[in-house]
Formats: sequence, C-alpha cells, structure tokens
Amino acid sequence: MAGAMLGGSRTRLLRLISTASAAASTKPSSSALINNLLLLRGFGSTSTDCVEGRLNDATLFTLSHSSLLARRGSGVRGILTSASSSSNVEQLRGAREQVKEIINKYHCNPILVRLAWHDAGTYDKNVIEWPKCGGANGSIRFSPELNHAANAGLQNALRLLEPVKEKFPHVSFADLFQLASATAVELAGGPKIPMRYGRLDTSGPEDCAKEGKLPAAGPPNPAEHIRVVFYRMGFNDKEIVALSGAHTLGRSRPERSGWGVASTKYTKDGPGSPGGQSWTAQWLKFDNSYFKDIKEKRDKDLLVLPTDAMLFEDPSFKVYAEKYVESQDAFFEDYAKAHSKLSELGSKFQPSEGLFIDGDAT
Repeated sequence: MAGAMLGGSRTRLLRLISTASAAASTKPSSSALINNLLLLRGFGSTSTDCVEGRLNDATLFTLSHSSLLARRGSGVRGILTSASSSSNVEQLRGAREQVKEIINKYHCNPILVRLAWHDAGTYDKNVIEWPKCGGANGSIRFSPELNHAANAGLQNALRLLEPVKEKFPHVSFADLFQLASATAVELAGGPKIPMRYGRLDTSGPEDCAKEGKLPAAGPPNPAEHIRVVFYRMGFNDKEIVALSGAHTLGRSRPERSGWGVASTKYTKDGPGSPGGQSWTAQWLKFDNSYFKDIKEKRDKDLLVLPTDAMLFEDPSFKVYAEKYVESQDAFFEDYAKAHSKLSELGSKFQPSEGLFIDGDAT
C-alpha cells in the first residue's frame, strides 16, 4: 500500500538526479546519488501522520529550478526555490485542485494542517528582519528544521505534496504548505479560510528557525507555556483556544510522540495505517466535538493532553472553550480568522498586497 502511494517516486527521483547531474562538474553514479538522498529520519509525532501510513520511498521534497546540492549528512538541501520566487494565480488554482485529489484519495487532512502550522509557528513578532523572524516562509523543507523533534513525520507530508510542486513549479513552497492546510480544513467540513498568497520562500538551511519554538504537549505549567509560545507569535487567548480546536483532526502515536495509546476503538481499523489515539471519535471531521469531548472527559479512548485540559481549567481560556462547546458557528468564525492570521505570520508577499484566488480577498 505504502509503496504504491506515490507511485513512480523512484523513477522521478532518478529523473531529477539525471537533470541535476548535468550541471555538476563530475557525475557520480546514480546509486551513489540515491544513497546521498536517503537522508530523512523516522516518521511520526503528535498530531497524526497521513492516514495511508508508511511511505517507504525516502525521496526528498526538492523540486524547483536550481542544482542538486544534496550530499550525505547535509540533510534536505535539494533542488530549492530561490528566495525571490513567489506564486502565480493560475498555478495556485491548479495546485489547489491537485491537493484536493490527494486529500480525497489519502485522507491526509491532519498532516497537511500540521505541516503548515509548524512552518508558520516559528514566528517571533519581536524580530523584524525577514526571514530571521521565522514564520510561514517554507523553511521547514530544509533538514535543520524538518529534523526538529516536534516535526518528526512531516517528511511524509512533503512527499505527498511533491507531485504538486513538480506540476506547478511557480507556486512557492510557503504558499503550497498554507494552501494545502486551508484546503484540508475545508474538505474535512471546516470553515472556508480567507487566504492570501504570494509568499516568498527562504533560500537555504541558514534561514531555518532554532529548535524549541513550537508548543510542547505536556509542559509543567500548560497554560503559561501555551501563552508564552502563542503570545510570541502575536495571538490572544481567544485565538489560542480557537486554534486548539484543530485537534478535532488527527491522532497521536505513543511510539512517535510519547503521548496517547497504541490503538483505540476509533483508530484500530484506520482508515489507512491503523493505531494511535485521536482527540475525537470522527478524527477526519472538522467540527466542535473536540471542545465537547475535552469538557466531558467521559471516553477513555479519546486523548486529552495537559494542553487540552487546561482550556477548561484556565479562567480566561475557559470562556472561549465553553463558547465553542455551545456554538460550532462561533468556533468556525473565530477559527477561520485565527487560521488565516497564522498562515501569514512572518510571510513576505510579492506583490505586497498578495494574490487571491476564487474571491478570497475581503
């Protein structure tokens, strides 16, 4: 199943190697280059993998216009988009349609959301200079950032999006990640996310954020920790609670993240690779059940992390969590705004006003 998931990836890899080798002064053997490309480490983390499970091909997400730079020990460097590359409206539309096909086929909504969030979630509002400020700039495609513990398993998401980037090279990585996330939420039954495109990509591993920028699942003081992380990005308490509701999608695997159980009645049969523990019974549906289930805490097969429980323990967070229990419409409205804000953190747009598809401009 996994080997067929992105069929022909070995063929594509050899084709990429052949193209890139033409620019090199010496031409190593194909087998040596393949060995140099098998650099990605193991799968998994909190907040789910692609439900189709294991991807056996260790191909790199390195499609664009420059030369092959990968070498053993250097991680994901690959064929990379330059920092001046931004997106094209027609290609954005085409990319979105292909992303929809991938999601409908592989039910990979959760991992696409997580990829975009983790790319954007390194943002620091106190740093002015781009791209040192972090944020939604595509830097997660480079191994120094991809190999952060919090990003374990996200190479699977990159592989899923590889054919989209190959077909639509004039969509920046930063835009592609955010487009896939918004599309994943909408296809899971969530709100329409108002999106702006035209993000520029970072150009190299030197632009990657330092490790430790993303929230932890079980810190000693969950509410304080979450505030430190999200306030650094410029969010308020309402936005924090709304964004937390995205845990309605996905599952956690203990062998990868240290959280959850190996399998539950909701995950033992998949879809896709079975196992893990989900926050909600219908973990591929975007709704307000996350808040209802966290409040009730009645189903032992559902996951409740310390950073989940604190939403109903902290007085300020509780106001919004209770609101979302009562009204899915209120949750969707606040979530869409917070998601849109997250998707633009630290982004540099070209043109500066951004690009819009299908009436996203408001």
